[in-house]
Order: sequence, then C-alpha cells, then structure tokens
Amino acid sequence: MTEILFIKTSSMGDVLHHMPAVTDAHRRFPDARITWVVDELYAPLAGLHPAVAEIVPIAIRRWRKRLHEMPTWNEIREATAKLRTRRYDAVIDTQGLVRTALMTKLIHGESHGYDAASIREPFAARFYDHCYPVSWDLHVIARTRTLTGLALGYSPEGAPDYGFDRNFFAADGASPYAILFHATAKIAKEWPEDRWVEVGRSLAARGLEVVLPWGSDRERERSERLAAAIPNARVPDRKPILEVGKLITGAKLVVGVDTGFIHLAAALGVPVVAVFTIAKSHTAIPMGPGKVEMVGAENGIPEVSDVISAITKTI
Repeated sequence: MTEILFIKTSSMGDVLHHMPAVTDAHRRFPDARITWVVDELYAPLAGLHPAVAEIVPIAIRRWRKRLHEMPTWNEIREATAKLRTRRYDAVIDTQGLVRTALMTKLIHGESHGYDAASIREPFAARFYDHCYPVSWDLHVIARTRTLTGLALGYSPEGAPDYGFDRNFFAADGASPYAILFHATAKIAKEWPEDRWVEVGRSLAARGLEVVLPWGSDRERERSERLAAAIPNARVPDRKPILEVGKLITGAKLVVGVDTGFIHLAAALGVPVVAVFTIAKSHTAIPMGPGKVEMVGAENGIPEVSDVISAITKTI
C-alpha cells in the first residue's frame, strides 16, 4: 500500500471525526502517501495532520453559486487534474454522499465506501467498487475508523488519536475564561438565549470571563445581546478556524451546542459541556482526552439546571 486517498469534505465536525482514521491508516502503512480531498474551508484543519502528504481543496458550495464564471471552471479543472495525476491503491469515501461517490469515478484507483444500508445517501453506494456494512450504532468516529480499516485490511485498535500537535494551539495565558458556542448553522440545534444568559451569569459568578465567539452577522448580533446581559463577558473579533482553536486551548471550559468547535475542544483536551437540543445520542458525543459532559432532554430543550450541574462536574 503506497498511495491512499481519502474523501471527507465537510463539515468541520466530520473533518475532525475523520482524523483518527487517518492516524490508523498511517500507523498501519507508515510509508504510504496519504492525500485528502476536503472543502477549502476546512483544509487548514485537515492540513494539521502530519500524516497527510497532500491536501486537495474543493469548494462545492462556492462553485455552485458561480457556475457561470470562468474562474470557477478553471478551479474545477485544476482540482480534477490534481486528483488524476496519480493512481491510488485505495480511494476511500467516508463522506457517503452521491456527489462524493461520483467524485471517486474521476480518480484512478479502486473505490471504497459504505454499503446502501450504512450510508447517508444510499444511491451513492452504487458508485463504489467495494462496499462495506458499518453499524449506525457506532460513534461517528468509530464508523469512519471501521470503514477505513475494512477498506485497507485491518481492525482499528485503541482510543481515537486525532494526530495533530496540541502545542500548535498554544494559549496566550490570558485570565481564566469560558467559551460559549451558542450558535450553529442549523437553528434547530440552538438553545434559547435566556438560558444562555443564566449559564453565563453562573460562570461569571465562578470568576470566569465569558467569551462569545461568532461566525456570521446573525451570530455576532446574538453574541452582543448575550454579552450585554452577562457580567464580565466579551465578544471577540471574528477569527479563522485555527485562531479559534488557539482561543479554545486557553479556555477553562467550553459549553456549546452541536457545532464543530465543541468537537475541536474535546480533541484538544479542553473540558466540554455539550448541549444537544435535537437528540442526545452516544454516536455524536464529543470525544477526546479531557472531561466531556453531554446534556439533552426528551423534548430537545435541556434545563438550565442540568447544564449548570454538568459544568460543576466538569471544572
């Protein structure tokens, strides 16, 4: 095994969850050259894995909006040409979408993916050379590691290892603070603002500064409303993913809804309280070397008291 190509394009959480599979593959085939196809937004994160020799960034969402522009087609041709420069011993699609499965047909090498009963979009399984059953009851990290092991002929062992150097995210030594990731692209996953205010005030009463990051204008406005109601709170400037990672590393605690940054916090070993408002599932709990508490409820809206209790257990 000398050439391995992975397709895991997005989202941020999915990219993080794929990293332990990359670690496994590198340990099993230390001399193999590993290439990773990933969305341009998350390429800096994927590039942190030392076993990855080449990143092929793509921009499906941006390209869709600009198909009438010649630069878009130039980028598509460039990415396609880059993917076709080598023959791979294995092309492994852990994303499991029709568009990523179709991508495997452009690449020289046998393709591997989930079977129709194990995949997010069952029609995608028609395009792989080899398909494998992987239980939905497994954690998402375990599913990815299992699929990769089946494709490459080994059984994953040990705790998940994200592979990157935690020291890359060196903290700045600021005063003790907690981060609230209150917003996400899927509004259904958000928790009511008044409950965030109660949690923020509880953290402030513990002597912690409350930091409220944001990634869009709507999220910034929400952060500013929360900061106005929480003592000792601040809204930082918008930062790229890796800079947010440095902010996370310096935190005493991260509390957040189901968004990629709570999974990054767990991977970095920072204590995490995950607030799930759609479903509380063991298959999606953040995983890492630090303390993690997951809070959810049958009706999807956890009580403030439950979140504060989880915080007390974590810090």
